[in-house]
Amino acid sequence: MAAESRNAALVGDREIRGTRVFDAARELVWKAWTEPEHIGQWWGPHGFTTTTHKMEVKPGGVWRFVMHGPDGRDYQNKITFVEVVKPERLVYKHGGTGEKEDRDLEPVSFHVTVTFAEEGGKTRLDMRSVFPSAKARDYVVKNYGAVEGMHQTLARLGEYLVSRRGETHIDD
Repeated sequence: MAAESRNAALVGDREIRGTRVFDAARELVWKAWTEPEHIGQWWGPHGFTTTTHKMEVKPGGVWRFVMHGPDGRDYQNKITFVEVVKPERLVYKHGGTGEKEDRDLEPVSFHVTVTFAEEGGKTRLDMRSVFPSAKARDYVVKNYGAVEGMHQTLARLGEYLVSRRGETHIDD
């Protein structure tokens, strides 16, 4: 279950894109991405841990979570799912709505499309984060190390999948 290829880069002036091929079945990668007991094992850059408070993977559903940084800082996050096509695609908004309950969130908001494509028993994952402006994208690159963060997050997913070597599905 080793990862075959990896890439995270800036695309145009408003996008960050990460692509990786995993030697794992698409259903396994999907489940690792969409179930709280699994995503908490790998989400975030190296040195981070993730605590999920709520995760409803459905259109309009919300994933509220905290990323705990290696420096002791907690990063409050909210994802609102826009489109869920199991096991092919997730589309979501990362960030708040400006409502009172979102005041604790990091001051960034962007849309993400994640696709899971079968390739000869492996899975090609493509993650596209699109920002409202070049300034917003550049802010997360400078202040959060977003390109390297995406690269490391996908690497951690690869490590998690390797730890599940030989499994065709993840047991609950």
